[in-house]
Amino acid sequence: MRGGSDGKRVLNRVLFSELQPALSKDTLQVLDELGFGLATPVQAATIPLLCTHKDVAVDAATGSGKTLAFLVPLIEILRRSSHSLGPHQVGAVIISPTRELASQIYHVAEPLVRTLPNIRAMLLVGGTNVTADAKNVNETGVNIIIGTPGRIHDIIARASLDFKQLEVLILDEADRLLDMGFQLQLTSIISHLPKQRRTGLFSATQTEAVGELAKAGLRNPIRVEVKTEVKSLSETNADQGFACSKTPSSLTIKFLECEGNEKPTQLAQFLQDYSDAKTIVYFMTCACVDYWGTVLPTLKCLKNVSMISLHGKMQQSVREKALAQFTSMQAGVLLCTDVAARGLDIPNVDWILQYDPPQDPNVFVHRVGRTARMGRSGNALVFLLPKEDAYIEFLKIRRVPIDQREKFSAAQNVVPLLRTAAMKDRDVMEKGLKAFVSYIRAYREHQCAYIFRLKELEAGKVAMGYGLLQLPAMPELKRGTLSSADFEPIEGIDLASIKYRDKIREKQRQKKLAKKQEVTAGPLRHSHQQKQNGKDSNRKEKRETGKKRKASQTLEDDLEMEREYRLLRKIKRGQLSENDLATDLCSDEDHERAGKPLKEHKSTQGAGVRKFSHVKGKDGARKHGSHAKQKKGKGRGKE
Repeated sequence: MRGGSDGKRVLNRVLFSELQPALSKDTLQVLDELGFGLATPVQAATIPLLCTHKDVAVDAATGSGKTLAFLVPLIEILRRSSHSLGPHQVGAVIISPTRELASQIYHVAEPLVRTLPNIRAMLLVGGTNVTADAKNVNETGVNIIIGTPGRIHDIIARASLDFKQLEVLILDEADRLLDMGFQLQLTSIISHLPKQRRTGLFSATQTEAVGELAKAGLRNPIRVEVKTEVKSLSETNADQGFACSKTPSSLTIKFLECEGNEKPTQLAQFLQDYSDAKTIVYFMTCACVDYWGTVLPTLKCLKNVSMISLHGKMQQSVREKALAQFTSMQAGVLLCTDVAARGLDIPNVDWILQYDPPQDPNVFVHRVGRTARMGRSGNALVFLLPKEDAYIEFLKIRRVPIDQREKFSAAQNVVPLLRTAAMKDRDVMEKGLKAFVSYIRAYREHQCAYIFRLKELEAGKVAMGYGLLQLPAMPELKRGTLSSADFEPIEGIDLASIKYRDKIREKQRQKKLAKKQEVTAGPLRHSHQQKQNGKDSNRKEKRETGKKRKASQTLEDDLEMEREYRLLRKIKRGQLSENDLATDLCSDEDHERAGKPLKEHKSTQGAGVRKFSHVKGKDGARKHGSHAKQKKGKGRGKE
């Protein structure tokens, strides 16, 4: 514990009844009924400070009992308050980063709140109808608000509440509140509260952002820093005595190093060997939880292991049900993301497995803190790829003692079983693809990018570890950013032919496919019709062109016949000799051969009927039909 100076003092565990100022009999009775007789170091340091109206910034290892460290003094302050609170007067606000943690705090607070007459506590978290919450607040009132920043912020804006008599503000898991982007909501909430209040800021890690928040929201705070003394796990360092650690001394942490295509086999073997234990397994993304929660129960070796999935994209009611179910279990496995990494006090957890190391290194301590709580023993294991071994030294530098655990040498390879499950059920195949893609995306965003290097990730082995049948069309794989070596695609398989095991889903998929084909076929039919119409139009145009050509030819023939008829009339009248006629006709033929138009002869005669045709004689000269058979030298013919 630190105040204005850097002085330190060692706190041994003491009885709650020995704390000063003394706690009320009602509070002590509830603590005794809950099985809490001894105060932990963080409780022994914090409760007296808050009860004597001091602001505190508490930095303590996870699982050290921070929840009671602020709930007990909060109840005592309200009990001793000289102002009786009306239905809509708020005396205390507790802000938590997640719904699960807020719900847990609320349930721990309930028996303590019942000792206060006419005081009502209310849980306000997302996932429920905000209008209904606001209506409930307006109708029944509330004196102690426990909830998440977003929902509390909304209720303050919608409901009629009085904060003038507020005594206590608690910010639990303050670093996570800031990491999750609640800075604006926190600032807005604090602006509605009176400055003359007691504020407690609780966190397992103190960051610069938390320090800034402490400066803005706390007045002359006393820093409480509780550390656990543990011996080094390494025999080579046994002579160094005790060392400060961020984890409880009753917690044993180890790492298991294996390739990406070996991880599922090692996980399955572990869960099989420790089937009678209560285990939490952490994954990187929600999609990973969905996949492993679907495929692991299909393995025969795990058929007797109860498994529950939990992640932030689930509906609130489903999350609450899953958490309550796992909490009540004596043995089983919780597959989850970091939504269950902090603050949740799940009893009797034996093992914490980190299938994927967290993106944020600070979360590592919070994850393993779900076991070995309140002095109980616990174990933790993290899976690492060979090229991630630098993470071990990184953890040791951060005062997290860790040793190596050997692989299960006789474990059965489950990768073929995962791929078989994918071929039998489209749901497994699709979830595997989504999980793999989400894992790659999350890996790229690791805060420890110098340890978890995307370019060095052997994606082919990782894909095998997710039971993929074929690699997805990812930009990282196309550009060669990731190595696809060691991936063995299933040849000759049509992924589109894989059906859902769920008949209803498969029926819906077939309907969608049929509709899609119909929509796609529409434009094709339209295009084909257009082409057919074009062909018909061309044929029609060709037919029309042929008719025009014939009509034009007929017209030309008629005109020529008319001209020749007029020439013959001139011969009969003596106006033209036969030699002149032959010359004229030959001249016209020469024009035709040269491609030149014939001379037009003006005539007032109408179109005649053709009664003769051009015929070439033996000498090549043009002769005419019966009407023109006149020998050279004869005179005029009869008219």
